[in-house]
Amino acid sequence: MAVVMSMGGVLNVVDGIFVGHFIGVDALAAVSLAFPIAMMLSALTTLAGGGMSSLMGRYLGAGDRLAAGQIFAEAHGLVLAISVGLVALWTVAGTALVQTIALGNPEVAGLAQDYLRIMILGAPAQLMLGVHADALRNEGRAGLIAALSVLVNLFNIGANWLGIVVLELGISGSALGTVAAQALGLVLVVYVRARSKTLLPLSVLGSQSWFGGWSRILRLGMPLCLSFIGIAVVASILILSLQFSAGTEYDALVAAYGVVTRLLGFAFLPQMAIALATQSIAGNNAGAGRSDRARAVLRLAMGAALLWCLAVVLIGIFAGTTLGSWFSNDPAVIASVAEILRPMMLLYASSGPILVLALFFQALGQPLRTAALTLVKPWLLTPLLILALSSGFGVSGIWLAFPIADAIILMIAVVIGRNVLHPTGSPAVDAEKGV
Repeated sequence: MAVVMSMGGVLNVVDGIFVGHFIGVDALAAVSLAFPIAMMLSALTTLAGGGMSSLMGRYLGAGDRLAAGQIFAEAHGLVLAISVGLVALWTVAGTALVQTIALGNPEVAGLAQDYLRIMILGAPAQLMLGVHADALRNEGRAGLIAALSVLVNLFNIGANWLGIVVLELGISGSALGTVAAQALGLVLVVYVRARSKTLLPLSVLGSQSWFGGWSRILRLGMPLCLSFIGIAVVASILILSLQFSAGTEYDALVAAYGVVTRLLGFAFLPQMAIALATQSIAGNNAGAGRSDRARAVLRLAMGAALLWCLAVVLIGIFAGTTLGSWFSNDPAVIASVAEILRPMMLLYASSGPILVLALFFQALGQPLRTAALTLVKPWLLTPLLILALSSGFGVSGIWLAFPIADAIILMIAVVIGRNVLHPTGSPAVDAEKGV
């Protein structure tokens, strides 16, 4: 899983380099403005795949393949409904939304709209690929997913280079390359399942109903989904705050923030990989009645996530200028990247272990604990702190909001998870106990 998610992060970084160097700062700003909506697509992917994964892992751990096949089919129906809703919503409100967030800049608005139109129309491939990848992960095929991920992401990088550099399609080349790679990935995972004699057969999609039991998937997938939507909310509020406090530096800061989101996205994906692997293993062991193994996996995963985050902190604090130069030749953008990263990194090391703990609770069917660890920060703490600190301290206050929010959520995590790592039995490791 770490290979899978890391390759996605590499793709985002390379794509950002292509956009910044071969299209320009306006395109980088357009992608930054599109980031909240693109994050919504990731949120919806986790809604279907994450909710299904929690249930499927426990069913497979208990040896109930019939129930696992049923939830797999129901996730397909949910993806279909979400896809139709997305396209309809974009048709009605997409243009107005993009023009609003572009702050009256027609060139940036046009670029952002071109990018998002392709991504929305290609969303069904992304959502369905997420469901199939999560299913394979729960069926113990992490190595296969890793191999396919490397192949698909290399294809994506090549397709983006072809679209942006060779065909000169601009920002549309980036979006088309991404959608083409997702479609290829979906074809490959379906082919693998069709040829396998041990995986859940594709025939369950014809024999089981697609349109029942969505509430179970939504209930368990919602906390992580809302966490991703919260990231989009934070990005939207941050961009709004920059409009009022950045003055003439607005364009450079928005472009720099877009660079930072790609860098932190790269840093986040291995954390998510560790957390998702923990979710699958803990869910299988909990379903089999082995809470001791579930705890052991949690301890190992939290340690691994902490080490990764510490490495990210060191690079972010001491190499911000170098990282900025990868994406742009503009000195203002490069300096702004370093300026943003330094305060953001102060307590970043706590984020990985907290994410692992949150998905551990999701694997056990405890969505309220998961919600407390994944939703309070993006939905409440960070937005309020950005608004308050930007009004008092200007642009510098915006970036200080992040370590303060990290400190508060760390205290909440200590309170909620203080008994989980204890070696003896605890209600925290019993599935379906809520909070």
